[in-house]
Amino acid sequence: MGQEIEAAQFSPDDFVEYAERLRAETVLLGEWFDADVFSPRDRMGGYELEAWLIDSQARPAPLNESFLKHLDNPMVVPELACFNVELNDHPQHLWGSALSRFEASLGATWKQCSQAASDLHLRLLMIGILPTLKESELSQENMSDLERYRALNEQILRLREGRPLELDINGREHLGVVHNNVMLEAATTSFQLHLKVHPRSAARAYNASMIASAPMVAVAANSPFLFAHNLWNETRIPLFEQSVEVGGFAGASQGPMRRVTFGSGYVRNSVLECFIENEQHYPLLLPMPFHDGLEQMSHVRLHNGTIWRWNRPLIGFDYDGMPHLRIEHRVTPGGPTIVDMIANAALFYGLMQALMCAEIPPEQQLQFSMARDNFYAAAQHGLEAHVTWLDGQRSSMQKLLQEQLLPMARQGLEQLEIDRDDIDRYLGIIEARVRSGQSGSVWQRAYVERHGDDLEAMTQAYYAHQERGAPVHEWDIS
Repeated sequence: MGQEIEAAQFSPDDFVEYAERLRAETVLLGEWFDADVFSPRDRMGGYELEAWLIDSQARPAPLNESFLKHLDNPMVVPELACFNVELNDHPQHLWGSALSRFEASLGATWKQCSQAASDLHLRLLMIGILPTLKESELSQENMSDLERYRALNEQILRLREGRPLELDINGREHLGVVHNNVMLEAATTSFQLHLKVHPRSAARAYNASMIASAPMVAVAANSPFLFAHNLWNETRIPLFEQSVEVGGFAGASQGPMRRVTFGSGYVRNSVLECFIENEQHYPLLLPMPFHDGLEQMSHVRLHNGTIWRWNRPLIGFDYDGMPHLRIEHRVTPGGPTIVDMIANAALFYGLMQALMCAEIPPEQQLQFSMARDNFYAAAQHGLEAHVTWLDGQRSSMQKLLQEQLLPMARQGLEQLEIDRDDIDRYLGIIEARVRSGQSGSVWQRAYVERHGDDLEAMTQAYYAHQERGAPVHEWDIS
């Protein structure tokens, strides 16, 4: 979905032509899997960070066009809303000082972006959901001026037969909202992690990413407030799922095949199963024809980009044109600080390596339905969630992380030959966060409990802490 399209409206012939090309590319993709043509260059990581532009009152500032023009950095691009931008970076080989390099590189880009924002009397904030955001600000007037976003809005509403989108979130409080466009999605900003995998490990990696989703969303939670309502620890999860609420073919628009989904199950043999599911079960949203040859997989890739699995297999290409496979892990929010996010990345890459290389595949030990239940429990309750792990035992997420998952992640990072100083630094931050119980969401709620429901004051305090750069477990609420 990062690629621009040429038109926002489509004819019936466009859908027919796209479907034919999508089917042909999916067949060719199956041949690629059979012939093992994917790049064996694996163990590479990357990320995307979505951030907010805010003004001096901590309100969203819909000025990303002016900001991006002033910044003039091709690695920073617009997002759905005019008050959001996305920071990208070059991938790193996951060995040695990779994590430190990520922190230094993201820190440099963030500093450049912050200076550009300051030049325009703006500020930049990394957080899952901006606490001061009002529903009225999620209007089409605040949509970034790109054809793909206009088309996405039109096609989502077409599949819903014009019915407005409805939010119904039960958390510590209840929120019910009826909204007439897809801008609700713009309220959810994330720190998306990418892992390039060997073709023979891709199925194991995809399944491992789903199993790892529960601890990741619990430890990284940073989105408790939406429209002044105190909801889930990671309210991004139900918000995103309901913000583009359309399902599958043949009257299944209200069925189990959701556009934003944890998934329909583990893959059995290959992540090709996800792409076949895409072609067979999900209506087209953006039937923009490409004329660059089946081997570019342009129709497969664009269609895949309109199906937002929390863990999504991706097809990319190496510098020499060889196709490769990546897993995109979408469950973690932005913030609270750069070092917190790199620590989250360390936990993810370590857990993934350990789970992928386990002698007994973890998907044989934990039913998919249990992995899914763990994920939603962790999104709602954070570190206090009670989950079931591979041994069949139930415990709090906090205890599971301390006793099993942090040692597992350390083992995985050691297998990747990450420098010991990096392992100690970043997993040490996760360990301290888990021990203290203070994630970004916990800090936000604690601040409000101490100082009252002034979400502007809380966001200003959050921004001040973010600027200092200390990890969130060290933040006070005075």
